[in-house]
Amino acid sequence: DAEGADEAVESARRESLAYFGRDELYMERYLTAPRHIEVQILADAHGNTVYLGGRDCSAQRRHQKLIEEAPPPGLSEAVRAAMGEAAVKVARGCDYTNAGTVEFLYEPGEAGGEGDGEFFYLEMNTRLQVEHPVTEMVTGIDLVEQQLRIAAGEALAFGQDDVEIRGHAIEVRINAEDPAGGAFLPSPGRITQLRAPDGFGVRFDTGFEAGDEVSQFYDNLIGKLIVWGADRDTAIRRMLRALGELEVTGVATTAPADVAILEHPDFVAATHSTKWVEDVLDLTGVGGGSGGDADAPPGSVRRDTTVEVDGRR
Repeated sequence: DAEGADEAVESARRESLAYFGRDELYMERYLTAPRHIEVQILADAHGNTVYLGGRDCSAQRRHQKLIEEAPPPGLSEAVRAAMGEAAVKVARGCDYTNAGTVEFLYEPGEAGGEGDGEFFYLEMNTRLQVEHPVTEMVTGIDLVEQQLRIAAGEALAFGQDDVEIRGHAIEVRINAEDPAGGAFLPSPGRITQLRAPDGFGVRFDTGFEAGDEVSQFYDNLIGKLIVWGADRDTAIRRMLRALGELEVTGVATTAPADVAILEHPDFVAATHSTKWVEDVLDLTGVGGGSGGDADAPPGSVRRDTTVEVDGRR
């Protein structure tokens, strides 16, 4: 609160000075229910920088993204353009050369109308993001190709006016985690079956196949399921159909949580925020569908317990 602010600032200064030898503080505005919006940019070594629209990555757990989509729903064209121009300004301001992503937090206004809000710079990721396929789907631009061309010293073959956004794309991350009760507990192990969906507007990027082991020591992302639709409603329906066709056994996955998010009225209305999955979404009774129970003898009952091995839970 206001009364404790001075003491908190001084405490932070002392800590910063002790650890880093400097006591400057950077104040960030507190946002009650922000959305995570990021902008894809390309910048070559010839002074050309363009933005390729934005992505909404607000469906998160523990600040890690679950679902991403492009373009961001519920933002006016004016706000989208302002974000894009700000992203280009950031890249040019540091003479950036490469593909990159500039991230913002967007806080809708109290009125809740489209575009009725403000956005604030968060950070820049100097690489391709995991969710870059949704931008590829709506722009038709191969971002990996562009990154290689820029690295080879070539100039961008198109300008800002040539970038066109068509339709809507959604990506869900299929992680080896059990989302039951919202815990999202890691589920390492061997994948016994992996069958990807297909069809028009469906893409599955993965480095795993049946028989592979998901290690406990590395990121547990099994694959990225991406769909495109003529509009957002179509993309949501297509993603739900694709998730219904996806088969992964041997490990639990986040797919059931993705379904719960996509079917929720808040997500459909794009009123969710970065805190929504943890604060609002009810995942009681939702399991990760590891497939291990399917091979158990009839009448078996699954029971979960907490164990401690070498002092670790």
